[in-house]
Amino acid sequence: MSTIESMAGEAPALVERRGHTLVITLNRPGAMNAVNAELSAAVGAALEEAERDPEVRAVVLTGAGGRAFCAGADLKALARGESVAAPGHEEWGFLGYVRHAVGKPTIAAVNGFALGGGTEVVLASDLAVAADTAVFGLPEVSRGIFAAAGGVFRLPEQLPRKIAMEIMLTGEPVDAARALQLGLVNRVVPADDVLAAALALAERISANAPLAVQASKRVALGIHEGRVPGEADRWEHNDREIRALLATDDAAEGTRAFGEKRRPQWQAR
Repeated sequence: MSTIESMAGEAPALVERRGHTLVITLNRPGAMNAVNAELSAAVGAALEEAERDPEVRAVVLTGAGGRAFCAGADLKALARGESVAAPGHEEWGFLGYVRHAVGKPTIAAVNGFALGGGTEVVLASDLAVAADTAVFGLPEVSRGIFAAAGGVFRLPEQLPRKIAMEIMLTGEPVDAARALQLGLVNRVVPADDVLAAALALAERISANAPLAVQASKRVALGIHEGRVPGEADRWEHNDREIRALLATDDAAEGTRAFGEKRRPQWQAR
């Protein structure tokens, strides 16, 4: 197992080869694997490694600890005015992952809470295996913002539109059984079996001709030269809207109320 170390000497991500599968483990369990810049850089670098290495045929992404897969952005970092994007590679998007188009199939092994950005990471993955204790959802509207890491346009693409709109506009959580029923995940297994089930799925994919698998993914998702041109207008609109929203009083109130553990008082301004 290799580690990509942070400036503090800790490993924000663990990277391990299991046969033809590269396993990336988000390694901030004390912060429920919330995403900061160092974690985004580590995950993005690992994806680059997977893309370059012809022996890697699939990527599995999971979280350390048994409580959370990924709890979204690190709110403490954001409160300090820090970006959570990978320095120098902002084009990779949240976690160095959600805009990072690679040809190798990606599988999310969701071992716990995956609210907000965690759900957006699942939406950005090709396949997903979830623990029966996993919880999904996009609660950003209850904080005065929206799911700006691809959630607001990927969820309606991947789920029935009215169901997706209900999940987005209410901010209500979705349990693993419901996520399976809706097609948000491919498998639901006992929590102790999540990584093993994801690896088994990766091995099944890896048994096929790797170049054919990668070409299939590129065509299916419209990936061209490491980008998805068909999403460009969506991301531009997304980024314009979130910049405007972050400048509002309601966005500031949502953050304050969340930190103070009280109900926000919305002013629609």
